[in-house]
Amino acid sequence: MPDRYTNPLTLAELDAEDATLLPAKEVLSLLNLNVDLDLVLDAAAPIDLAVAANANVAAPIDAAVSANVLSAGSHATALTEQGAMITHGITGDAFAHSGHNSAIAQPATTPAAPPPPEPVSTVGDALSGDLLHVNVDVNADLHLAAPINGAVAANANVAAPIDASVAANIGSIASDAVAVAHQEVIISQTINGDATALADQVSDITQ
Repeated sequence: MPDRYTNPLTLAELDAEDATLLPAKEVLSLLNLNVDLDLVLDAAAPIDLAVAANANVAAPIDAAVSANVLSAGSHATALTEQGAMITHGITGDAFAHSGHNSAIAQPATTPAAPPPPEPVSTVGDALSGDLLHVNVDVNADLHLAAPINGAVAANANVAAPIDASVAANIGSIASDAVAVAHQEVIISQTINGDATALADQVSDITQ
């Protein structure tokens, strides 16, 4: 083996070598990410709602159910009879008034400027600095105003008489299933009145 691989280098040979010092640990950075987010949100949403209603509801229900299941020589009979006389009368007014007055002032605000970044010292060679440098600066100023006003008025009469009869033979021999439903309904519905919905909205918005 040659002596140049085993003998140490002399001072003259060391001075002839060319090398570059690595920067300090606090100077070298693989990733430099700087995100500055400044968001100002000013929202106002006053809501006003008025509801007025006159209503009459009647729902008489009559039902009969009879069944024979796997029974021989049996009879299933269901009989229902309903007589209903319904009189609905409404005399009156349904009035809904919603007055909405909103004054919204959203002055424009100027966010404070972010402080300047701290200076970073570098050694001034090819090994200093960042491999990836990302700088994101977002400045958003949002003013939102949504005044909502509504009014609902209703007059209603509802009548739903229901009459039902069910008879069934399932898997039975020589059986009778009889269902009889009889219904007599007299319904009188009258409405004397007005349904009025009034919505007034005044909005003074300064943004």
